[in-house]
Amino acid sequence: MANEHGALFTNEFLRNLQSLVATHHSAYPHDPPRDIFFESLVQRAFRQSGWQDAQVVPTTRNSPQHDLLVGTRRISLKTETGKGTKSHLITITKLCTTEKGLWDEPTLIGHALAHLSRYDHILMLRAVWVDRVGIHYQLLEIPIPLLRLIERVQTAPVGKRAGRQSIAGDALQGGEKVFRVFFDGSDGKCAIRDLLVERCHMLLEWDHRIADI
Repeated sequence: MANEHGALFTNEFLRNLQSLVATHHSAYPHDPPRDIFFESLVQRAFRQSGWQDAQVVPTTRNSPQHDLLVGTRRISLKTETGKGTKSHLITITKLCTTEKGLWDEPTLIGHALAHLSRYDHILMLRAVWVDRVGIHYQLLEIPIPLLRLIERVQTAPVGKRAGRQSIAGDALQGGEKVFRVFFDGSDGKCAIRDLLVERCHMLLEWDHRIADI
């Protein structure tokens, strides 16, 4: 199939990454790649697709910036692999952290928008578990302009936590809710919940059967 995302997420890159995920399962048959494992596979997939080592540069772990620089393109890498992963709704458990500064709507939204400005692409691998015998994988790009709808979200306090209270609100596009943003007062994380898969760019889907689960 033709790839509309230019020279970055090419068909060759997608084939290589799918193959590397299968290789990962030969060592970890019951565990989808996540976090540093997924980051490593993405790096290798780019290099196998013709990018030079010097053009594929990971950043320092836990730094508040992109995870991978490929050429001049800044990529954030995300995974969602838990048994509760839904085929049509995405959760990003940590878009960014917001521990410092004022805990109010303008400050928190401004922090999230500033964080999004550090990326050119957000690439996510999702594992949707199927009847405990296999995984349906989704590899997709989450459009940054879509997440920037945070700018127009009206938040309200949620929960009954004492002290710094969590706040949340729905992002709307054309009158439709496309995701919910949640600023967690307990740990300072900004999460994205119930993001519609149909509003993202699906790059590749495939099934992986798990033996002897």
